[in-house]
Amino acid sequence: MLHSPSSRKRFIKYSLFGTAGLLIPKFPVLQAQQEKPPPLQADLVKEFVTRAHFDLDKVKELLPQQPGLLNACWDWGGGDFETGLEGAGHMGRRDIAQFLLENGARMNIFCAAMLGELELVKALLTAHPWLKESKGPHGLQLIHHATKGGDPAKPVLEYLQSIGAR
Repeated sequence: MLHSPSSRKRFIKYSLFGTAGLLIPKFPVLQAQQEKPPPLQADLVKEFVTRAHFDLDKVKELLPQQPGLLNACWDWGGGDFETGLEGAGHMGRRDIAQFLLENGARMNIFCAAMLGELELVKALLTAHPWLKESKGPHGLQLIHHATKGGDPAKPVLEYLQSIGAR
């Protein structure tokens, strides 16, 4: 028995989307992908990530102007990607990291180590022990971040040393 293209279309349409006959272009996920704004300006992303290493006032000035900067990444070359939060993290800038997190930045294990979030670091390393060897931006590892966190991160540093993290 030969099947016509229209009967196949009907079969797919009704079997995947039920008898309501929803069409793929109306699918919310596809619509959201089509409505994305243009990419952020590269020079603005670079400035934000750079300033997040050391300049809280400038970060506070730039973020409201372009909220998309919050989780934007800059590639320093060769796939060395970094967000503002990661820049603050490896520089030990708790104030900048806290500001970014309070505004919705995505936490990661490197920043958690710098902030002294022992329970979070332990939970992540229990679930994924190989992360103790992972490298963050610029190839900096967890020990570096915990060291940059100073006294508040000392328990994390001691924990990382006890499990042989680098």
